[in-house]
Amino acid sequence: GNLILVTSSVTGEGKTTTSLNLALSIAHERDHTVLLVDCDVVKKGVSRMLGVSSRPGLIDVLEDDYFTVGDALLRTDIPELSVLSAGKRHDYVTELLASQRMSNLVEEMSSRYDDRVIIFDAPPLLPTPQTQVLAGLVGQIVFVIEAGQTPQSAVEDALDMIRGSGKPIGLVLTKSVGTFGRSGYYYGYYGSDDDKKK
Repeated sequence: GNLILVTSSVTGEGKTTTSLNLALSIAHERDHTVLLVDCDVVKKGVSRMLGVSSRPGLIDVLEDDYFTVGDALLRTDIPELSVLSAGKRHDYVTELLASQRMSNLVEEMSSRYDDRVIIFDAPPLLPTPQTQVLAGLVGQIVFVIEAGQTPQSAVEDALDMIRGSGKPIGLVLTKSVGTFGRSGYYYGYYGSDDDKKK
């Protein structure tokens, strides 16, 4: 349950921003530390956003037996938040993510500290098989949908790809506009008309 995968149907839906915000939110809670892992090796969204895209990271750890997570881990100015960048580009990313070394790495990272939550910023589901591989390694999935933009058929196709994983899937709606035209998260009021008049 401390392994969380964040993904979406296609690019540009706000999944990396959601990953980062989720990591920051949990890092500010009491009794939790967070490791944010950039698994989107092509786009390197988290790595670029934090200015660490040129640093060694996940792919370097998977490819080199002598290069450890400790060698690549980046500590931030928030004491409870660490980041593992995507690392260098590689022609066989899917194979590396599906390797036994990746399984061992995830097991090691998740069990080393009792209070650690690990968030994987994964690629979108429809363009690549990498996220399906990663879904088998985590305990829960956060699925990001851009309001008013992502076609329902794309959402359904992407969800079909991970429903069989048996993992809980939470949905996050991004870039929504409320009744007052404000962008961001919108919390509607649910209840009967009588409740609203009170």
